[in-house]
Amino acid sequence: MINEVKNDAQTRMGKSVEAFRNQLAKIRTGRAHPSLLDGIMVPYYGSNTPIRQVGNVSTEDARTLTVTVFDASLIKAVEKAIMGSSLGLNPMSAGTVIRIPLPPLTEERRRDLIKIVRGEAENSRIAIRNVRRDANNDLKILEKDKDISEDEQRIGEELVQKTTNDHIKLIEELLVVKEAELLEV
Repeated sequence: MINEVKNDAQTRMGKSVEAFRNQLAKIRTGRAHPSLLDGIMVPYYGSNTPIRQVGNVSTEDARTLTVTVFDASLIKAVEKAIMGSSLGLNPMSAGTVIRIPLPPLTEERRRDLIKIVRGEAENSRIAIRNVRRDANNDLKILEKDKDISEDEQRIGEELVQKTTNDHIKLIEELLVVKEAELLEV
C-alpha cells in the first residue's frame, strides 16, 4: 500500500519535472534551437496545427532557424504565426524555405527571461509539493481506515518527503543550467 502511494507520487512528480524541462526548451537563450518554435500553431485547413507538422524545422547556424514548409500555400500562414508568437522573431521567406534570424539578447531581456525561468521553476516546485500533500493525505486515509499502522504511515511520509526533495533538487539543477545559458553572451 505504501509503495503504491509512493510510486504514484514519484510518477506525478516526474511529470512535473518533465513539464518544467519542456517549458525551459521554449525559452530562447540566444542560440538557435528547433524546439523554440514548438509552441507555435499554424492555421491549416480550419484547425491549428503545430509548426512541426506543416514543415521541417532545423538550425542553419548558431543564430538562424529554417523552416522548410511542406505545402507552399502555407508559407504566409507560417510566417504570420511566427511573427504573432511572443518570441519577437522576424521570418524571411525564400521559396519554400523560411529563415528566422535570432537577434542577440540584450542584458535587460536576459534578466526578464531569468525572471520567467525562476517563475516556472517555482510553479514546478509548487506542483511537486501539491503531489506530496496528496500522497500524505492518502497515507492518512489508509491509517484512518486501519489499512496501515501509525508507524507505517510515518515511514511512508518520510519516503514521500525524500522523493519530494529529490525532485525539487532536479528542478534546481535545471534552473541553474538554464540561468547560466541565459547569462552566457
